[in-house]
Amino acid sequence: MSATGTPPAAAGESKYKWYRELTGYHWFVIGVASMGWMFDTMAQQLFNLARRPAMAQLLGPGTSSAEISYQASLATTIFLIGWGIGGILGGILGDRIGRAKTMMVTILSYTLFTGLSFFSTNVLDFNIYRFLCGFGVGGQFAVGVAIVAEVVPARPRPYALGLVQACSAIGNMLAAVTGIFLGQMEQSGSIAGAWRYMFLAGALPAPLALVVFKKLKEPESWLKARAEKKKLGSFGDLFSDPRWRRNSIVGMLLASAGVVGLWGIGFFSYDLQRTVLEPQFRAQGLSGALLAGKITTWNGITSLFQNLGAFFGVYAFTYLTHYTGRKKAFAISFVAAMGMTAYTFWNLRALSDVFWMIPLMGFAQLSLFGGYAIYLPELFPTRLRSTGTSFCYNVGRLAAAAGPLTLGVLTSRVYQGPDAMRYAGVTMCAVFLVGLAALPFAPETKGQPLPD
Repeated sequence: MSATGTPPAAAGESKYKWYRELTGYHWFVIGVASMGWMFDTMAQQLFNLARRPAMAQLLGPGTSSAEISYQASLATTIFLIGWGIGGILGGILGDRIGRAKTMMVTILSYTLFTGLSFFSTNVLDFNIYRFLCGFGVGGQFAVGVAIVAEVVPARPRPYALGLVQACSAIGNMLAAVTGIFLGQMEQSGSIAGAWRYMFLAGALPAPLALVVFKKLKEPESWLKARAEKKKLGSFGDLFSDPRWRRNSIVGMLLASAGVVGLWGIGFFSYDLQRTVLEPQFRAQGLSGALLAGKITTWNGITSLFQNLGAFFGVYAFTYLTHYTGRKKAFAISFVAAMGMTAYTFWNLRALSDVFWMIPLMGFAQLSLFGGYAIYLPELFPTRLRSTGTSFCYNVGRLAAAAGPLTLGVLTSRVYQGPDAMRYAGVTMCAVFLVGLAALPFAPETKGQPLPD
C-alpha cells in the first residue's frame, strides 16, 4: 500500500484512468497551480519575444546587431539571476509561511513587474524591472508543484504534476499568440513598439492572486508539520542530512542542464530564425516598422510551434516515466534534447524548417521539465519540500544565468559571420551531458511514497 492507501499497480495498469481518483478540490488545486505556472511562463516567454526589439529601441538607432544581441543576452542573464534568487527565497517562504500564501505573493510580483516593463525608458530601468519580475517568476514553480504533490493521491500524482508542467507550454503559446497579434498591429501601423504592449499583456493575470487568497487551503501534511513544530524551510537541515544533501546536489545538476539548455540555447530559436528570415524580408523590400512587425509576427509563430511541441514533450515524459522509471526517462530525454537542439541550430535554413524542426526541438527540450515537476518534489520531506525543490530548480537557474551570456559572447566575440549563432548553439549543447553525468547518483523514486 502507498502512503495514501492506494493499492499497487495491477495487471490492468495500462488502462488506469488516473483522473478518476480525484475529487473536486483536487481539481481546484491542480487548476490554480496550473494557472499560476501558466501565466508565470507566459510572462517569461513574453520577455523572450520582446527582449531584442526592446534592446534595439532602448539602445537607439545605429547600434550594431552584435551589440543588440549582447545586451539582449545580458538582460536575460539579469532576469535569470533575479529568478534564481527569488526562487530560493520563495521556496523557503513556501515551507515557512505556507504554499498558498507564497503563491499569492509570487503571482502579484511577476504580474506587477512585467507590467511595469511597459514604461521602460532605458536599458537600466528595463533590467531592473526584469530582475524584480524574476523574483516572482522564480518562486511560483516550487510552491505550485509542492502543493499539488501533497494534496493529490500517490498514484495520480505524476500525471497531475505533468499536467501542471504541460500548462507552462500553454502559457508560452498564449505569449506567442499575443506576439503574433501585436506584430500584426505594429506591421499595420496601429501601434509602435509592440514589445511594450507584450509586457502590458503580462500584467493581466494579477486577479488570480485573489482567487488563491480566498479559496486555496494549505495541505494537511504541511499543517501537521507546523503543528508538530518541525523546523520548516531550513537550509541547514537540507544540507546537514546526507540524504537530503545528495538529493539537493543531484537535483540541482539535473535542473541546471535542462534550464541552461532551454534558456541558453532553445529560447534563442527566435534569434536563429531571424538570421534566416530577415535577409529574405529585406530582399522583399521591407524595412522600418513593416520589417519589425513582420519579424515580431514570425517570432510569435516560431514560439507557437516550439511550445506546441513542448506541450506534448512534457506529457510524453509523464507516460514514459510510468514505464521506465524516473532515471531512464531522464536519460532518454537528455540524449533527445542534445541531439535535436544541435540538429536544429545547424540545419534550420528555410522558412519551412520552422514548422517541423522547431516543434521537435521543443518536444525534446521541454520533456525534461515534465521530469522536474514530477521528480524534484519526490526528493524531499514535507518540511523541506518547497525549499529543496526550489533550491534544485533555482540554483540551477543561477547556473543557467551564465548560459545566455555565454551564448552572447560566443555569437559576438568568439564566432564571426552569419553562422555565429549556429556554431554557438551547437557548442553549448554539451551542457546536456551534465545531466547525464548526474543520473548515476540520482535515487529512483518511482512507486515510492513521498518522504515525510
